[in-house]
Amino acid sequence: MKLAIATVCLSGTLGEKLEAIAAAGFTEVEIFENDLLSFNGTPRDVRRMAEDLGLAIAVYQPFRDFEGMPEAQRAKVFARAERKFDTMHELGCDLLMVCSNVSPDSLGGLDRAAADFRELGDRAQARGFRIGYEALAWGRHVNDYRDAWEIVRRADHPAVGFVLDSFHVLARGTDLGAVRSIPKEKIVLVQMADAPRLAMDVLSWSRHYRCFPGQGDLPIGAFVDALAATGFDGLLSLEIFSDRFRAGSARGVAVDGRRSLLVMLDDLRRRSPAPHLPALPPRAACEGIEFIEFAMDDESAGTFEAALHGLGFARTARHRSKAVTRWSQGGINLVVNTEKEGFAHSFQVTHGASVCAVALKVDDANAAVERAVALLDEPFRQAVAPGELDIPALRGVGGSLLYFVDRHSGLDQLWDVDFEPLPAEPEAGAGLVAVDHLTQSMRHEEMLTWLLFYTGLLAVVQQPVQNVVDPGGVVQSQAVEAPDGRLRLVLNASQSRQTLASRFLAEAFGGGVQHVALATTDIVATVAALRARGVALLPIPENYYDDLEVRTDLSAETIERLRENHILYDRDGEAEFFQVYTRGLLDGGFFFEIVERRRYHGYGAVNAPIRLAAQTHLAPHPALPSR
Repeated sequence: MKLAIATVCLSGTLGEKLEAIAAAGFTEVEIFENDLLSFNGTPRDVRRMAEDLGLAIAVYQPFRDFEGMPEAQRAKVFARAERKFDTMHELGCDLLMVCSNVSPDSLGGLDRAAADFRELGDRAQARGFRIGYEALAWGRHVNDYRDAWEIVRRADHPAVGFVLDSFHVLARGTDLGAVRSIPKEKIVLVQMADAPRLAMDVLSWSRHYRCFPGQGDLPIGAFVDALAATGFDGLLSLEIFSDRFRAGSARGVAVDGRRSLLVMLDDLRRRSPAPHLPALPPRAACEGIEFIEFAMDDESAGTFEAALHGLGFARTARHRSKAVTRWSQGGINLVVNTEKEGFAHSFQVTHGASVCAVALKVDDANAAVERAVALLDEPFRQAVAPGELDIPALRGVGGSLLYFVDRHSGLDQLWDVDFEPLPAEPEAGAGLVAVDHLTQSMRHEEMLTWLLFYTGLLAVVQQPVQNVVDPGGVVQSQAVEAPDGRLRLVLNASQSRQTLASRFLAEAFGGGVQHVALATTDIVATVAALRARGVALLPIPENYYDDLEVRTDLSAETIERLRENHILYDRDGEAEFFQVYTRGLLDGGFFFEIVERRRYHGYGAVNAPIRLAAQTHLAPHPALPSR
């Protein structure tokens, strides 16, 4: 199967697009007509550029408003087609993609359209070209792939083939059964696109909100399964119209595009083994977070470690060769790194005191990295001292690291191998038992990249997007979770520069972990322990609790307990959720959340605007006590 991408998917000039496409590892490209028209050179120049980059121009598209035109306009349509053939000759391309007619002047009738394509096929064949016909979801007379296929079938011409586009099929909810009966040799091109589910007209939806397979909500797997039933092994290409992608890096988007196809085909191979598809290691099964590492200078470390002590953490170990300290409570490990050289130091210099790495417990660490490399992710290596563990890692959000540890390779022994235990500290513990979830903030145009990164690499399920109201704008929030809940990651992004998430990006010079949620089995007892240690929590407005009295059946005593402890509450059926927040740490940009879940699977989205408003309006205040 040949993998391609259309130039319309990317930002930049045509030259920049071709360079990005080649750098991502594609060998085939679709030239979108507008990119050629705005290019300051000839089609032959484009051909040379592509050839120099190792790219074959597989498709020239689109040719619009062709079939079914009245006789008075028909001759002009065919003359226009001949001009396209001239351009294709110079491009070195043999396939012209024709999309169904949207002109108000066009006439219906499958036989009329088939006759037009039969004649166009004759003209194309005489010049060594082929035609591919696609049904636009908003076509005037042909907007269903089944009608487009019937036209191609009736045209019955060796130079006229069928184009299948996942968006145009799935956006209309068209039954996929007929796909399976289409002869594979008649399918000359398959274009792939996903999209979020949006309540809007299909044309606007298509032109602005498409995304790569796996980044949206359309049933891409069912579409690919139907396609596979035909035995198709031809040209598989990406055609994405996206405002978000046009604002992003052409190289980054091109890499995402190829990664999305590799993940999609690997999923297909696992559902229905196909020997012609490459085999990748399986997605890594996650068993939780092994540690979260903070990069700091000595001054910020002193303040932060005092905060950790207030939260009930104990200093339990020190690295054998580095200025790195382990802080623990329950099953939580937080690592404070104050090294004066190496990755953490460089990260701290660039981003300030912040989370520089997260380590995941997985079933097979080396296989996870092997899969990541196959999916075009970037591995990370740095020197380790003799006798210390070399923990595999990838580059993550904002240039941070994502480590992997497992049992069978001994990487879970890092606390025994790389660290020396410290004497137990008295009075440690505040009832915190595990990391519940991490929230990573990132630029809006990066969010789909990291969604694809996590869902392609890890055995996680993406949750529906939530639009959260911040006093400074709207924040788009999307969670990915392990099926058993032992790993939960929340991705946040906003187009407004005034939201808390966007201010975090500006202050930290890039994306990263903005907050860590820690789990307790008794939030009231934990809050009491924190207060006894002098921890100042985020104050919640009185109005919130007045409203809680009205919209819930909680007792007055329970409401008062929540009010006194600044605890937020949510319920889903019989499931309940409690959450409380620290004030800002690390210059105010980072904070901890404490949660108690009672069979609850969400994140308290209803409470997010309350929390964000409280954080936005909170005056500067010492977050946690100094020792």
